[in-house]
Amino acid sequence: MSLPPVAPVRRRQVLLLTAVAAAVLFVWRLGSTGLVDETPPLFAASARAMAETGDWLIPRVNGLPRYDKPPLIYWAMGLLYALPGQDLWNPLGTWAARLPSALACGAVMLGLAGTLLRWPQRPERPALAALTAALAYGLSPLVLLWGRIAVSDALFSGLLAGSLLLAWQAYAAPGRGWRSGWWWPWLLQGLAVLAKGPVAVVLLGLTLLLFGCSQRDLGTLWRRLRPLPGLAITAVVALPWYGLALLQEGEPFWRSFFGYHNLQRFTAVVNNHQQPWWFFAVVLVIASLPLTPLLLLGLVQGLGQPVAPPLSLQRFASCWLLAVLLFFTVAATKLPSYWLPATPAAGLLIALAAQRGGQRWCWTLTLLLTAVLAAGWLASPLWVPLIVAPEMPGLVPQLLAGRWLLLGGLLYGLAVVLGLGLGRYGGAAALLGLQGPLLAFVPLVLQPAWELGDRLRGHPVREMAAALVRQARPAEPVAMVGMLKPSLHYYGRRVVIYEGAEPHNLVNLADRLRGESRPGQPASSPEAQPTVLVVIDAGTAGLVHWQGLTPQPLGRSGIYGLWRLDRRQLEQRAAQLRRQGVAADWRVPRPERY
Repeated sequence: MSLPPVAPVRRRQVLLLTAVAAAVLFVWRLGSTGLVDETPPLFAASARAMAETGDWLIPRVNGLPRYDKPPLIYWAMGLLYALPGQDLWNPLGTWAARLPSALACGAVMLGLAGTLLRWPQRPERPALAALTAALAYGLSPLVLLWGRIAVSDALFSGLLAGSLLLAWQAYAAPGRGWRSGWWWPWLLQGLAVLAKGPVAVVLLGLTLLLFGCSQRDLGTLWRRLRPLPGLAITAVVALPWYGLALLQEGEPFWRSFFGYHNLQRFTAVVNNHQQPWWFFAVVLVIASLPLTPLLLLGLVQGLGQPVAPPLSLQRFASCWLLAVLLFFTVAATKLPSYWLPATPAAGLLIALAAQRGGQRWCWTLTLLLTAVLAAGWLASPLWVPLIVAPEMPGLVPQLLAGRWLLLGGLLYGLAVVLGLGLGRYGGAAALLGLQGPLLAFVPLVLQPAWELGDRLRGHPVREMAAALVRQARPAEPVAMVGMLKPSLHYYGRRVVIYEGAEPHNLVNLADRLRGESRPGQPASSPEAQPTVLVVIDAGTAGLVHWQGLTPQPLGRSGIYGLWRLDRRQLEQRAAQLRRQGVAADWRVPRPERY
């Protein structure tokens, strides 16, 4: 038993509206700001290097191989960096670096809407339900953030979402032979494995296992999805790159990618990302605000009695969300971005719970949460002065002067009014009324605030990069100490030696200049290269061990200064610190060194 699909004309209208909403959320002014430190410039620099060198096998950044992620995100960015006219359409490098993430999130919105348009789960306003599911996903705070930055998470989550949606469709509407579409999920699985690694197969398998058991139909699911030939398709797509990378790079690739970035992240805490076991329960709540009550209601509803395959999407979404929750709760390393693969399922659950209606308390609680957030934005003159942002001097007065947060409060207040007023027309209509002002919040509030943050935090680093280009002598080494910003390497197009602010970092810097070689930055003695350019922040420059080096100031922007240091003085200070018991530690292996 199934419901008829939405009429083709209405289906095209909803998909067009969804595409427009996706453009507003993820593409509007995408290139107006620079790359956000710390991680995005590493992805962008690696992808640009692929396009410029023609080496598309191993990502490399700052003269070193980068084994943390498979190559698909680098390939996607690199193809855009290979297009001509970069200075005209991509002056800050962000269009090429961010567009894959933005398009992936837009594709998920279209996939969610398209699935509900072809397979409505309830007869009440199915077209509106499809649109609200797409918006519930796109308006997630997590999706809004990761859909606009240059990392692999959005692309991976988009491919995994496509694989899962197609898997459910193959179960809900079986066919015969290759035309049945059973192989599409496994093809996208292969791409997902090329985007982030074997975790894609684990999440798909856990979702299908939970769904098949809860639906009491594991046999039918197995027959319709054909996992064994499906996994063979996944392997054909993904394994060639892994084999070639292992053949070329050998043990370092195996140890770093599989040992550290996959196995060790699951079994041990890396980079101090230790969180309590209930961490993702909190992320679940925050990632769907202010619609979290509807998400929780949809999750409970989806775990009811088994239903016919074409009407089982809510149950499938519940198992999808629980699979992500269970897997990453068990993992030792926990990051908010790990929840991103669950956000498409959350969008489905929110929309289907609203469409189902009948739970007035849930809708009342949703409106109360929206009203609380409206009050929070309107009260911004009280709490914004409490913000401490050493990297962004002037943030507080400029944020208050812009009045964007007050406008945000008005938009959230309007969402409450529309949610109340449209409640009598049904759950999907009321939810859409609430989502409308939240959609406007992105271009009117979030984007201007983001651009302010970029001017205060990112622009000074870009100015330091430009100063490097102007001031650097041939083969003169470059370093950044204190606050470490990979965007300096990206925009300066120079190998940069990064060290922290502590005494042992000064010793490291002197030793590395003499003893560390990497492509683009050979080791040298002070006699061969007597000076080094150093970008240093004001806080680090004020520390005792960095003072008295008689630098030649060459420029300043924001909190950063550009020094030309005499390396003999640097080595004298390093020798003094060694006599005080300070030892260098730069030779200790660090998997994520750049």
